[in-house]
Amino acid sequence: MALKVARKFVRLTAETSGVTQHCLDTHDTSDHRHITARMTPAHVLFTQLVFKYKNMPWVADEAFLPATLSLSVCAASIWYQFSVHQCCRIRFRTIKRLVYVGTVVGGTAFVAGTLLPELASRAKETCLMAFEDQRRMMYNPLPTRQEILTSLEEEEFDILVIGGGATGCGVALDAVTRGLKTGLVEKFDFASGTSSRSTKLIHGGVRYLQKAVFGLDIEQYRMVKEALTERANLIDIAPHLATPFPIMLPVYKWWQLPYFWAGIKMYDVVAGRQVLKPSYLLSKSKALELFPMLKKDRLVGALVYYDGQHDDARMNVALAITAVRYGAAVSNYVEVIGLNKTEDADGTERVCGARVKDTLTGKEWNVKAKCVINATGPYTDRVRTMAKHDTMQICQPSSGVHIVLPDYYSPESMGLLDPSTSDGRVIFFLPWQNVTLAGTTDSPCQVTDYPQPTETEIQFILKEIRNYLSPDVEVRRGDVQSAWSGIRPLVCDPEKVDTQSIARNHVIEVSSNKLITIAGGKWTTYRHMAEETVDRAIVTCELEAKTPCKTKGLLLDGAHGWSPTLFIRLVQDFGLENQVAQHLAATYGDKAIKVAKLSNLTGKRWPVVGKRLHEEYPYIEGEVKYAVREYACRAIDIVARRTRLAFCNVYAAKEALPEICNIMARELGWSEERKKEEYRRAETFLRREMGLDTRNITEEVKLAFTKEELNQYVKRFKSLDYANKGFITANDLRSYFKKVGEKVSEDQLHDILSEVDLSRNAQVELGEFLLLMSALKTGDVTNSRLAKAAQLSLESESARKKAIPVERSGGGV
Repeated sequence: MALKVARKFVRLTAETSGVTQHCLDTHDTSDHRHITARMTPAHVLFTQLVFKYKNMPWVADEAFLPATLSLSVCAASIWYQFSVHQCCRIRFRTIKRLVYVGTVVGGTAFVAGTLLPELASRAKETCLMAFEDQRRMMYNPLPTRQEILTSLEEEEFDILVIGGGATGCGVALDAVTRGLKTGLVEKFDFASGTSSRSTKLIHGGVRYLQKAVFGLDIEQYRMVKEALTERANLIDIAPHLATPFPIMLPVYKWWQLPYFWAGIKMYDVVAGRQVLKPSYLLSKSKALELFPMLKKDRLVGALVYYDGQHDDARMNVALAITAVRYGAAVSNYVEVIGLNKTEDADGTERVCGARVKDTLTGKEWNVKAKCVINATGPYTDRVRTMAKHDTMQICQPSSGVHIVLPDYYSPESMGLLDPSTSDGRVIFFLPWQNVTLAGTTDSPCQVTDYPQPTETEIQFILKEIRNYLSPDVEVRRGDVQSAWSGIRPLVCDPEKVDTQSIARNHVIEVSSNKLITIAGGKWTTYRHMAEETVDRAIVTCELEAKTPCKTKGLLLDGAHGWSPTLFIRLVQDFGLENQVAQHLAATYGDKAIKVAKLSNLTGKRWPVVGKRLHEEYPYIEGEVKYAVREYACRAIDIVARRTRLAFCNVYAAKEALPEICNIMARELGWSEERKKEEYRRAETFLRREMGLDTRNITEEVKLAFTKEELNQYVKRFKSLDYANKGFITANDLRSYFKKVGEKVSEDQLHDILSEVDLSRNAQVELGEFLLLMSALKTGDVTNSRLAKAAQLSLESESARKKAIPVERSGGGV
């Protein structure tokens, strides 16, 4: 019986092989359908594989079917030998099952040995080609700004984005990666507005979650969930720029401990698998060990949770550059001065582009586009008014001020959160870029190109900091190295009747003439906002995208070849300082190598390359050259956004400004006049927007001087300020008293300095000096040794001027 079955199996296999070969040659399947009625499942599987992969080279091989037949014969023979000796012991059903299993296993092994290597080889080749294309795209030189301007002038775009902040650049990147022809214009530099003046956090919003839970507000919950998802994505796509960051929440009341613990744990739960690191509880002693500056009195313990931290301006530039690399025409310093409109066939008015102006050259032209997207942040209503004059205002701007203090105010790798300030706000106290960042405030303001921090807001932040720091840490006004204001574009939802209610998230509005406006939101959710905006644009303006949204997980410029140990290669290959190498790797990612190559030799044994722009900060001259290649056009772009020197220390930025202007002049071919103009612009920016003026109290001093006396005291101040620094130090006083022959001890020297040092920064500025002189003259101050010395010096100088020289008095006979 077994022998008969074996013979039948071999015969049917041979028939199957022959008929299959005939079908492949003639494309006639009639014989194949006839024989399948008598085929076993193994034969059916074999035949189906042959037809499915008939175009494969190994199937086309003439030896394929004979080889398969041979395998079948061998299997039948083994079956026969086995059945002759064992058929009396094993039932036929068992043998049949073994044959099926053996055939399937043999067929699988054959396919795995022939088909899979071929498929793997082709997949590998495809991946290598795609990788090579992406590598060329990410590492090839960028188009010049002039080439981009030519493209904006000559081509028609599917989408034109107005605004080069986080949202605008995010929209441009989303659109261009979907295959839409995309352009973007920005009035100033990328991230010149709110996007570079944030708290530098990528966060979900702990307070929003609190409101969601206690207010049973599902909208707040969804907003937190969305933000936490986007937080994880942002850290994934730019790991060199964004990192998980621990924040301590100190607790000073026992009942708050379980309350805050439950809230922070819920924050982790909402994040789910995308939680950065689990939160944890600290005892009082451990909290003080990690944050020694913390106030000890009545401290119960602390909670630590994780959010993300990033360099906001560089992240914004990375978005813009990535969009350019994917084919978008993105340009800074191009202002929209009007919107162009046309009528559709049905007579409906539609926005079809914009009238723009190159603010560097003054040239104007029209940019044609099927869809225009308004992503201008605080300027939202200005652009909406261009589309429709009687439009309702939806933007309610709010000013948020931050200050920067020296790094010793906080630990190197942990921030602090004050969840409830004296007026119900939230204050963050964070280490960032080797300084300490504190803020923010929340005050209604007017939309302006030049937002300025006020002394009142600075003092408010300092006061709140004092409440959480140890009394041993003297929080001084003079320690403020920089201060700035960012305008939050809070918006009302125009579709709601109650227009006074502020939208908690973002708002996408489509006007009657199809101008699409995206407003509100925050840094963390820029990608999701951009995705929704482009989705709306495709539907509204009937655009044809080639692919769906691809920005989730899409690596930004600098992330492709980055690794946490890249800085070591920079040190070893280029001879950079360790601190400089770490800064370059954390700022530019794999493009740090290009920056290093642009850097000049220092002429020292170490470091070999990388001359610093300022000795206290790791920014080097090669960054200025690289920034020019990334469309930096003005000195302000370098000092504020391409490096963060103005944000870290406005005084250091002013000192580095001449060298920055010199390098840019060489790179861009500036004339001497243009270089001086750029210096003046940048200095005005530092004074007006970065807090350089807030410490100068001259305007608030009521001076009791005549014009002549004022000029004399200014001259006296300058004579005491030996190095023309703009302030008098202890060294200056020491030199002065030595010059006049008066002996003063070190203690007395510092007492003299502190009696007039209103800012408590160990420096006497011109305003403080004039205030003291005025008080001395009016009698409000009578015992200041510095004032008396300056007054006596001034009087003796005046006496010398009034004395008639002997040679001009007639000889004295």
